[in-house]
Amino acid sequence: MGDPLRLYGLNALVINAADGIGEAIARTLTKHGATVVAVGAKNSGIEQHYERVKGITGLSVSMNDVTAIPTILEQATDKLGGIDILIIDLPLRPDAPVSEINEKLTGLLQARAELTIALCRGALPFLKKSPQGRIINIGLLRSCFDRDGDAASAYAEQDLADITRALAAEAGEFSITANYIQPGAVMTPASRGVYQKDTAFRDHCIRRSAAKRLAEPVDIAKVALFLASDDAVFVSGTGITVDGGLTDAG
Repeated sequence: MGDPLRLYGLNALVINAADGIGEAIARTLTKHGATVVAVGAKNSGIEQHYERVKGITGLSVSMNDVTAIPTILEQATDKLGGIDILIIDLPLRPDAPVSEINEKLTGLLQARAELTIALCRGALPFLKKSPQGRIINIGLLRSCFDRDGDAASAYAEQDLADITRALAAEAGEFSITANYIQPGAVMTPASRGVYQKDTAFRDHCIRRSAAKRLAEPVDIAKVALFLASDDAVFVSGTGITVDGGLTDAG
């Protein structure tokens, strides 16, 4: 796990990497030898953000529009020459924490599915050429769901699991793996706003964690590193939950 060259020579495209989990993943992959194109929203300043970071190039483009995906892939491959690792952490989240499975949530999940599948299939020709093709999807944060939203959160994870298993089956014959990471309560910039507004919810998440803390983005990035590496060559179609362990404390 400590080998600084475990991803040497590999190229990674990280979607939604201006901050939070995406940024932590981009920096972690680069630290371990990968060359990264980090995609951020228009006006995110991502190009300037990574201007002096060796191994990472920022790319500002719409991430919520299926029609923009060819542009993302074209510009990324122009810079990288190819894609070995595709990290998809889409900037989709509800306007307010969700408590139940409703039309707003199902609509968001439908949008996530369309974008995820389009990104993966668009990148597939490049991943097929890779000696170590990897697809890693990142699930919705716990802060997207309120204190009573466990059922909705589980529903969203199951939806991502189904998408990922289908992608793993589709790409497996080309030695490409597809997996997902399901974060728990992570202190990202987006989550911070939720927890500042509702400190009782924040405290609830901490009490429920066996680790008795909120996760940091780097906790998720370390798992992404494992899935991107040769250590996970025969891991595909599955998910890893990164929540510090849960207790029954409420």
